[in-house]
Amino acid sequence: MGEPVGAMGELGARMGIQILEASPERVVGTMPVEGNTQPFGLLHGGASCVLAETLGSAGAVMHGQTVDRPFGVGVDINATHHKSARSGLVTGVATPVHRGRTMATYEVVITDELGERVCTARITCLLRGA
Repeated sequence: MGEPVGAMGELGARMGIQILEASPERVVGTMPVEGNTQPFGLLHGGASCVLAETLGSAGAVMHGQTVDRPFGVGVDINATHHKSARSGLVTGVATPVHRGRTMATYEVVITDELGERVCTARITCLLRGA
């Protein structure tokens, strides 16, 4: 398994996010549903957004290092929640839609343990120099 994302921020670590694979071309991570639910016992939509932003931002920062802009900040995120998850792990896969010198956009597909799509998100990060 991957390492907790403590180095990427306390929120991701608190939510149990683990990075399994990371490169500017693809970032894969998991998050437990348990502990990240809304009052009806379903995966919280905000939790899906945190997973998406964690993975997309990681990809953007790694891309930014290749264009001498190693600091990335999220400027836009949107998510469509397709179905609910009540237990187990969800897996997010972030892949680039656009990687420029000052901005990077990643699509993040989040699936449940059956491989069914739970959420599709898109995050755009502004890339800045150190």
